Amino acid sequence: MRLIVSLVVVLPLLAAGCTWVEPDTAGKQVQVAYGKNLGSCTSKGDITVSVKYKVGVYRRNDLKVRDELESLARNEAARIGADTIQATDEPLNGEQRFGAYSCR
Repeated sequence: MRLIVSLVVVLPLLAAGCTWVEPDTAGKQVQVAYGKNLGSCTSKGDITVSVKYKVGVYRRNDLKVRDELESLARNEAARIGADTIQATDEPLNGEQRFGAYSCR
């Protein structure tokens, strides 16, 4: 009985730290511009994405949250015909905005 209770408590915490969002096939073709000047690119719009940053009282690893936000933004950028994204702000409570651009 003690083992079952321990598993019920520990497994959700372990799963909360895992990365669940990956770029899809089209999203893998989208580049991420870190601090690059995108003046020669055409803006395709803004993207706002969000993921769970807390599970109960457990706060997820910031790097994993950032990775998932970036993956979601890459996937969405591909859907709107963009080939490059750039963060327009820092993640806050599991949400982040990105600019989407066509640079190729």
